Amino acid sequence: MSDPNMGQLLASTWNRVITESPEDQIFKDVWLFNRLTKSNGGLMKVDGGAQIEIPLEYAVNTTFKSYSDMEALDVYKVDTFDAAEYDWKEHAGTVVTSLIEIFKNSGKAKKFDILEAKIQNAIKPAKDDINEMLFADGTGNASKDWHGLQQLIPDDPTTGTVGGVNRATFTWWRTNTDTDGGASFSELRANMRQMYNACSDGAFSSHPTFGVTDQTVFEGYEGLLTANERYTSKSDGEGAFKNEVLKFKGMKLAFDAEMSASARMYFASEDALKLVVAKGVFLKLGEAIEPANQTIDVRKVVSIGNLVVKQSRRLGVIISIA
Repeated sequence: MSDPNMGQLLASTWNRVITESPEDQIFKDVWLFNRLTKSNGGLMKVDGGAQIEIPLEYAVNTTFKSYSDMEALDVYKVDTFDAAEYDWKEHAGTVVTSLIEIFKNSGKAKKFDILEAKIQNAIKPAKDDINEMLFADGTGNASKDWHGLQQLIPDDPTTGTVGGVNRATFTWWRTNTDTDGGASFSELRANMRQMYNACSDGAFSSHPTFGVTDQTVFEGYEGLLTANERYTSKSDGEGAFKNEVLKFKGMKLAFDAEMSASARMYFASEDALKLVVAKGVFLKLGEAIEPANQTIDVRKVVSIGNLVVKQSRRLGVIISIA
């Protein structure tokens, strides 16, 4: 005799739920976003302002020279300061719950809190979407996207305007570029040393603190380090480095799945590259709003900010890495 619907066993026995929340099958680590927003100085929260402004010291006072007794010194005004300006960018999404689903997800029938799970599910794509923009050139969605590395650290730093400053005119506002990444990774470490030094301020200050690349280049760099592997236990042998981060001269290097421009490695520091956000409006979950003609609640997750450059000469990219 066939079962009239679900069958005797299913009708009499509940499923055994073994986790307290849904298991993530979609999202990957947003390394660049996390690097800039962790407690290492990459995130700057500010109050108000029509734009984000970075004061710049761009010229030398040229009145200084050696002189002889009673010789007149040069007396003229030298302009040494200006400013870069960046627009605020907005980013938002919504979380919608209906009255009937909240009712059904209550009491003893609730396996996990659907509202809390929806909120957490909304935070993840918000971070993921911002992280994706941080790698792009800022022209996406009719240039409403936030600034990204392809715009701020371009392959050709001699053109374009960043923060209102024309890089074709002002060479001091250009980033560093190495166009010869190296054949079969054989030249990569030498190029990394050159780029690290180019982005540094002498021997003791302002060195790159982090680098980001794609998985292929990361694995190519890791392959160059195999001779440095060491076994530290007689009972356990580690066959490779963990792929969290690898260090180069103290700079933390990692790969990010959202990196859209392949065969590249970016060099940066939190002093030179800042994620500036509006205080109180970064991944902010708004209050529930109930439309007049629907039995639903709508909550917005909103961010206001932008990725900005403070010191272009402290940033760089190696391209055409094979």
